[in-house]
Amino acid sequence: MAIMTAEPWVSVDQVAQHLGVARDTVYRWRAHRGLPAHRVGRLWKFKLSEVDDWVCAGGADDGVGGVDEPK
Repeated sequence: MAIMTAEPWVSVDQVAQHLGVARDTVYRWRAHRGLPAHRVGRLWKFKLSEVDDWVCAGGADDGVGGVDEPK
């Protein structure tokens, strides 16, 4: 019988490191571009599989969601 392990929840810092972006970018993408996140108390937690699916679907592409980086 196979034992299934649940995917761990990760922090903003871990998502930023995984994607190679700044923490502020993770917060901005969550607020304005729909980066999948779950509120746990005061903290935002993420599943890397959901983050990867979002990136592959174009969520991190420039110009998505009508929010541009400051110039």
